[in-house]
Amino acid sequence: MTDPKPLRLLAEEAEDLKIIAAAVQDAVVKAGNLKYEKRNRRFAVELNRYRWETAPARKGQPGERVRALLAFDGVLGVKTRGITKADPELILSLLSVEFTPDAEPPGGKVTLLFAGDGEIVLAVEALDGTLLDSDYVWPTRHVPSHERRKR
Repeated sequence: MTDPKPLRLLAEEAEDLKIIAAAVQDAVVKAGNLKYEKRNRRFAVELNRYRWETAPARKGQPGERVRALLAFDGVLGVKTRGITKADPELILSLLSVEFTPDAEPPGGKVTLLFAGDGEIVLAVEALDGTLLDSDYVWPTRHVPSHERRKR
């Protein structure tokens, strides 16, 4: 595999966030790594994302995961459903990230949807998201799959 550069992505529009959402699809997160800094109006998630951009062409070859930070600034409030931080070691699987604008832009809601119907909704004054990869990359044989298992 080639050594791709770590991703450094910004989202200021819904179309930008779709690119970040594709990059973080199937990322895994420990519940203890969900952080809302109310004073700074910042919500950040430390995650281990599957590197879809370097995914193997053939089945059976190892893929890669990378440690990354997904952050949103200008957060006015956070609501959760089906997610608890009671067990900080609980592993959550991020399925999608979407932005829904308010009737009066630039504000809106950023929704992070997790497997098992967990959801975090961020009320934002404007879309201001960032995805930053670290240099910590490791191989994985577990490629995320959304196919239904046959019994």
